[in-house]
Amino acid sequence: MFEVCTMLADATWKIAILMDMPCKDINYSGDGGIHGQLIRNNGFQGDNPGLAAYSAIATTLEVDSSVPLSDALPNTLKVSVEAGAIGQVGFANEGYWGIPVDGSPHSHNIFIRGNYQGQMNWILQSVSTKEVFANVTFYVDSTTDKFTEFHQREPTTFSSLTDIEYRMTFDAGLVAGSSMWFALPQLYPTTFHNRYNGLKPSLAEAVNNIGGSFLRFPGGNNLEGPNVENRWKWNETIGAITSRPGHQGAWGYPNTDALGLHEYFEWCDDMRLEPFLDVYAGYSLDGTHITGEALKPFVDEVLQELEYVLGDSSTPMGALRAKNGREQPWPVKWVEIGNEDDFGCSSYAERFAAFYNAIRPKYPDLQLIASATGFNCLPDPFPEDAWIDYHEYNIPENCIVNFAQWDNVSRRKKYIIAEMGRWSVQYSDIRGSVSEAVFMLGLERNSDLIRGVAFAPLLSLVDHQQWAPNLIPVKQAPDAIVYTSSYWVQQLFAHNAGEVTHEVTSDSGFDPVFWSAVSAGETYIVKLANYAAEPQQMDIKIAGKGIATLSILANDDPDSANSHAGSPIAPPVISRIESSGDNFSFVMPAWSVAVLRAD
Repeated sequence: MFEVCTMLADATWKIAILMDMPCKDINYSGDGGIHGQLIRNNGFQGDNPGLAAYSAIATTLEVDSSVPLSDALPNTLKVSVEAGAIGQVGFANEGYWGIPVDGSPHSHNIFIRGNYQGQMNWILQSVSTKEVFANVTFYVDSTTDKFTEFHQREPTTFSSLTDIEYRMTFDAGLVAGSSMWFALPQLYPTTFHNRYNGLKPSLAEAVNNIGGSFLRFPGGNNLEGPNVENRWKWNETIGAITSRPGHQGAWGYPNTDALGLHEYFEWCDDMRLEPFLDVYAGYSLDGTHITGEALKPFVDEVLQELEYVLGDSSTPMGALRAKNGREQPWPVKWVEIGNEDDFGCSSYAERFAAFYNAIRPKYPDLQLIASATGFNCLPDPFPEDAWIDYHEYNIPENCIVNFAQWDNVSRRKKYIIAEMGRWSVQYSDIRGSVSEAVFMLGLERNSDLIRGVAFAPLLSLVDHQQWAPNLIPVKQAPDAIVYTSSYWVQQLFAHNAGEVTHEVTSDSGFDPVFWSAVSAGETYIVKLANYAAEPQQMDIKIAGKGIATLSILANDDPDSANSHAGSPIAPPVISRIESSGDNFSFVMPAWSVAVLRAD
């Protein structure tokens, strides 16, 4: 028997734990993932872009740096046509291993240079079936002395195929014996909330439906970069796409940075998420530590970023933000200094102090967060008003052990768990998802100490990923989205957050069933996880409540996992149950997560 203490005086903590969504640019989760632009290697960015994703259609292709589109994008595609050639020629681009076509009107933009007056075509066509899902003809009048921009917005036909490519063709007879140059081809579906340079709607809807509270960005190792030069430079991710050079990402592929600072904030706006900004703090993944006087330009860079984000439009950086389309400052409350700086531990105390001491006087209301957890990595004394970001990736058995990890931790420091999840499997299995729920129940029971939690990584392009498992694995078709058991767990927790944590008395101890109770106004919510192969009889007393909603996620096979091969784990089953004498009775299946919500 469990009894939830409903008197406010019995409340353990009058604080809610927030559900976070971290945007780690890993597994092609940005470019090729949630960002709407569909053509890969369109700006020939990164260390050695070459002709990745391109193929010739009766032409010769090369990357040409002698005919730049802009200072930021010096590389363009040179397409040479043999003398005497006839018919349709050009080039193809396979996208990010396929181009998803969702049937919405698509926006196409391209820069063309060369002596040409005539029709050109772009089509979206399956490599295997030869079916065509878009076929657009447009007139080109271009010259050899400059690039001319062309734009179309045209209908498409929905397809579930994952091998669709983009093909750009033109009349060989008009170019025979010479060359054309093409730069920055861009193709977008109708984006989430119809944003310019926005998000892919199918994935954005999946993320939005989780119901998270805030978005951490740019986050992860990509902030640090493989080296200092290739760190995430905020000021190179703003303004026109033609002014964004991109950079070599931390996970082996280039980033276009078309998903830049403004786009992250628009993501927050459209999903009603609190922005959680992560800033570069002088450590990169090649082991470079920037300290002393050498760190000052990087501190100044962050101060400029914060003025751009938070400053009035009368300030220099605020005026630049307004020029780029955003008059009002963004409502940033949380700023993290670095990422996983336990790896840069030897210098982090100095680096954190340098950033903290520069930011705090100018922005006294910001919640500043350290990215190292080892106390030997932090300055002593550590500022009382700062938080610590703790990351937890583990196997299920350790997630269970760590349920009680925070029960006896000193209350002097506050934490946020900005990345957590099980590892060592390709797709989230129900055993792992239940263990994640157990770990989060432990966090919720300590919500005076733990201020937020997030599963990571959020997204992955399957077959081209560097980390598993991921919350939402996808392939390149609009309906090729896997809703993992961990996705359903995160949604259950996010949709059933509370404002107050309550004590629960029980005649049995934790394990195999774990629990937490919260309230929001007059609504009482009990979350439970059964980490066992046997069903468990539950009797939960909530005074004054006669009807509740019960949501249960379960599967008898602990190794079952939703994947592109099938989805044996159904979404949570929702039912209404009545109490008997304030007592709600039900059975928790094996390997299950349940939420009892009494409104």
